[in-house]
Amino acid sequence: MTTLHETVEVNRPIGEVFDYVSDLTAKPEWCTTVLTAHKLKPGAIAVGTEFELVSALPVGRVAIRYRVVDLKPNKLIVLAGRSKFFDVREEISLSPSGNRTLLSYRAAFDFKPLLKPFVSLVQSRLQKMGRESVAGLGVALEDNFPVKATSKFNQHADKMVLPGLTLFSRLGYTLGSKHFNPISASVRGKHMVVTGATAGIGYACAKEFARRGAQVTIIARNEGKASATVAELELETGNSDIRYELADLSLMADVDKLIALLLHRGKPIDVLVNNAGALFNPRSLTQEGLEQSHALLLLSPCRLTEGLKPLLMEASAARVINVVSGGMYSQKLDVDALQNNDGEKYSGSVAYAREKRALMVLTQEWAQNWASDGIVVNAMHPGWADTPGVQNALPVFRKLTKYILRSALEGADTIVWLAIATESGKISGKLFLDREVRSTHLLKRTRESERERRQLIDYLTESSMMGA
Repeated sequence: MTTLHETVEVNRPIGEVFDYVSDLTAKPEWCTTVLTAHKLKPGAIAVGTEFELVSALPVGRVAIRYRVVDLKPNKLIVLAGRSKFFDVREEISLSPSGNRTLLSYRAAFDFKPLLKPFVSLVQSRLQKMGRESVAGLGVALEDNFPVKATSKFNQHADKMVLPGLTLFSRLGYTLGSKHFNPISASVRGKHMVVTGATAGIGYACAKEFARRGAQVTIIARNEGKASATVAELELETGNSDIRYELADLSLMADVDKLIALLLHRGKPIDVLVNNAGALFNPRSLTQEGLEQSHALLLLSPCRLTEGLKPLLMEASAARVINVVSGGMYSQKLDVDALQNNDGEKYSGSVAYAREKRALMVLTQEWAQNWASDGIVVNAMHPGWADTPGVQNALPVFRKLTKYILRSALEGADTIVWLAIATESGKISGKLFLDREVRSTHLLKRTRESERERRQLIDYLTESSMMGA
């Protein structure tokens, strides 16, 4: 029998430590030996919950299946693991230490008979790995990470344009994720509002927020899809504090009704994710006579965010996240072209990119104007992700790139980080890709002047989209 025992003391409430440590899917964040981790059955974590972890150990790459055998909230987590090389029993006990939490980790490895003669050869390495893992957990729980500067590699890639675009693929996420810091901040009880959350990136965000214990409100236009999404999220995460509200966000009347409803409910909003979007071909108008892309991609998040500002101000350190698109790099801000009135030359992809360019400018404006209100506003683009929107709107693009596209969860990762991570709440008015600040322009010809920026804000104000 090989045993490990390590302790660490962290400056975190015991409940937050328990929540983070009891979910083994977070283990790859802080344990360098764990490559992947998955929960095998839906529902809240409880006795009987099973996980599968793939670890790089002295005996090689090992898949370990864990089962929770004892769980005492804020006190004890006991896991039984089995692999082809060994069985392991791990115990994590927690106790208060003043305003801090003392964590004690114990593990007992029982190697298979054929391997027992060689245990002495790997025992010191196992003990070293145990020390490093618990130390890594301590760093994750201390949660004192800086916002990373844009790497020189990404700076050069963006300047060369084509390499920068290549990083929108799964490759970019894979490279970036090697340098991600853990996200251990607690969102239990915080209110997260996500638009366009019944599929793709929005669904991935809502699921991650719900998994971490947040109160989640999803905004959708189809009641059947919305109801099914809430039921699925509750089943998957065990979180019953999820609800939906209905609104066709391309209709300003629906946006206004949604604002009034949420204001009436009065629940402060900690995070608002403006994710809803679609690429329209051919050009069409809404029932209110607005061009669809313009209404859904710019006017809607503008009106919604401004309307919900009172609820954002009531939260402590609220955050707004606008989902833009790498396509905006191809377009210059052109206020006169936002309504896409020249139907003969209409391109859905160009219209989409123009609106996202304008939304990026608006993000920077909000960040500057709302800093004194304690509201952080940032934008992100998810890279090229394999979502239903891409599959339906860009079938040729998807056919050509399907083997390099990111998953919806990979595309959503930076949204989750912007919404939860402690360090991301310290910076505002920026564009992020793979948790790094990125340039808002790749080409000189797309840079707008201050006059053009003011023209956009004046246009939105005069159209009563920004409110009083």
